[in-house]
Formats: sequence, C-alpha cells, structure tokens
Amino acid sequence: MQRKFDVIVFGATGFTGRLVAEYLSTAYGVGGDLAWAMAGRSLARLTQVRDALGIDAALPLLVADARDGAALAALVAQARVVITTVGPYQRHGEALVSACARAGTDYVDLCGEPGWMAQMIPRLQGPAAASGARIVFSCGFDSIPFDLGVVFLQGQAQARLGAPLVRVHGRVKVMKGGFSGGTAASLIATLEAAGRDAALARTLVDPFALTPGFRGPPQPDDRTAAWDDLAQSWTGPFVMAPINTKNVHRTHALRGHPWGRDFTYSERMLTGTGAAGERRARALARTARLQDWLLRLAPARALIRRFVLPQPGQGPGQAQRDSGRYEVVFVGQTASGQTLRATVRGDRDPGYGSTCKLISESALCLLQDVDRTMTPGGVWTPGAAMGLTLVRRLQERAGLQFAVDAA
Repeated sequence: MQRKFDVIVFGATGFTGRLVAEYLSTAYGVGGDLAWAMAGRSLARLTQVRDALGIDAALPLLVADARDGAALAALVAQARVVITTVGPYQRHGEALVSACARAGTDYVDLCGEPGWMAQMIPRLQGPAAASGARIVFSCGFDSIPFDLGVVFLQGQAQARLGAPLVRVHGRVKVMKGGFSGGTAASLIATLEAAGRDAALARTLVDPFALTPGFRGPPQPDDRTAAWDDLAQSWTGPFVMAPINTKNVHRTHALRGHPWGRDFTYSERMLTGTGAAGERRARALARTARLQDWLLRLAPARALIRRFVLPQPGQGPGQAQRDSGRYEVVFVGQTASGQTLRATVRGDRDPGYGSTCKLISESALCLLQDVDRTMTPGGVWTPGAAMGLTLVRRLQERAGLQFAVDAA
C-alpha cells in the first residue's frame, strides 16, 4: 500500500493524543524510517501542541474535523494506519472508522464502549474485508493487558501442559494510577445511551455481545464479592470487566475457539485472604453498586462531568504517569484439573502513561509485523489480529512483562 504516511495520529491535540505524539517522537523521531503526522481540527492548536512538546517542526500537521466525512476520507487515504484517541467513539468515531474501512486503511483506537462496538462490527466487516483494512478496537489499557494476558497464558498452557485452559480468571493485583478521563466519559455516554435503548442495555450485560452468531456457556457473575478457588483470594468487582470480558470472548471466537466452546472467563480485583480480604471485597461490591446507581442519575452525571472528570486537555503530570504501574494475575485450569498462573505487569499508570505506548505499538505491529495473509481485512481484537507477535513487541518496547509464575 503506497501512502504518504505510515501513521497518522488523529486527535493529537487532546491529552492522550499529545502523549501518543510525544511517544512516537521520542521513540521513532521525525524524518526517519517512520513517516508520521499529527492530525486534528485546528492547525493553530496542532502547531501549538507540536511546539510545546518540542517535536521537530518538520513533522506534518493535517487538519480534519471528526464530523466532516469528506475531510476524513481525504485524510485516511494518505495513511497506512490511523491512530485515533478521539472519544467517546459512539459520539465522534463512526465517520473516521468508516472512512478507514472503505479506504483500506488500518485503524486502532482506545474504545471501551461495547455497545458502539457491537453496532460497528456488522457494519464495518464487509467494507473492511473488501478493502483490506484491519480495524482493531480497544488497543489501550482496555483491553490489551487482559486480552493478551489470556492469549499468553493459553499459549503457555499448550506448551507446558499440552491442553488448553477451559476456565481462566483475570485478577487485578496492583493498579497505581487512574483511568483516563476519556474512559470515564465513555462510560457515562454508554450509560446514557443504554437508558434510551433497552437493546443496548442488554448488550452491556451480555459477555458474548461481540461474538455475533456464537453463544457460549453461562459465565461467572463478577458483580459480587467472592472467594476465588484458583487464585486463593477474596475478590471484588473490577469496573472494566464488562468490556474486557467481551473482548476476550471475541478474540477466542475469531481464533476459532481453540480453548473450547465451553470456555469461561472471569475478571475481578484481588483483595486478599482472611477476614480483611473479605471485608475489602464486600466494600468493593458495595461501592460498585453505589457507583452504578449514581451514574444512572442525570444530576449525578452532570456533577461528575463538571467536578470529577479531567476537563479537555487535562490529565496527570509526568511524575504521576511515570510513578504508576499495574499488575494483573491470570490463573487457568484445564479440563483435567491442571492449573497454570501468569502475571502481566505494566511500568506506567494504566490510563495514560502505559496506554499511549500500547496504542502506538499496536499500530506499528500491524504496520511492520503482521502479514495481511494471516490477518486480512476485517474487524479484529488485538489478541486475534496480533496475538503473541504484539506480546513480544510490547515486552521489547512498551514496558510490559508477560511471565509464567513459579508453581
């Protein structure tokens, strides 16, 4: 594919978009082997951000508005892959991803909006397959560490145990740092849309909402406090489990169900053992119920938008991003009862410092490492499109570690 740019970063004037541009500039430079550009709706803002980040003035700046279909079509026709950080995607994303699907341009985003993804998959699959565009949703903290964590553990199970794991538990052990404001804004937008649409509300609680044509077995209820027999710990609800779980099941389906059509996946937070662990787990469950109730109230959402969420262009400083980290444990069991455990670690705060590296390296993995004969045009997950190839790249370049734990 002969295009002027290898990568275009769309939304480069937003907080996360700026971090992506800064990462690409630091890691790959300007004017070298990687031809990339920043894009947004204001040339003045793009220039200001480029200069503030100390990026070489030779870096091209491209102007397009997320609501201008013609401008977006012209933009994506210049790129081999587009990185977009402009969310909530259900409000601002359809025109861009549709343009990529038609133009044969690969696409990666940070989407954690399962209702929108469920709508987009059938709309985009045909055009993307025809044009050769690889559309890959959820290339940030939701859902790469979880999606690829399961792929990694299953690969190790096949190599070490000679059998797939029929159930896997993903357990968040450490999370220092916060979710991005974009993630929270997307959650609020999703709940508002679900309040208007009963079908969407059903989608949000369906673990197989992103696997059209396939219904797996009943999945664990991850909304309560519970003792985990595999992790040997009390556990509580994890706010991102509803999107990550759907992506794990979509990855499994796209890979042809190699872990068995009765595979189950559960995702929760570790809270520890004994009475103290149980108390923390129950407190998490109560907090989750309260948050869910508050987010369904319009006045509460308005207050959260005004006083809690970062405003446009805001986010944690570099010291906060650099001091963050996360650790997710995965424990699985084969049909015969053998178990295997692995841990995924990230070296920056999940919502910003790590996410900007995850999405950047996902785009470059598609561009440089993944053959189109193996991953043709269509709508993918990171685990299905890139799998262990992306695991290796993230370990080499993005500060992630994937390791099997000692028995």
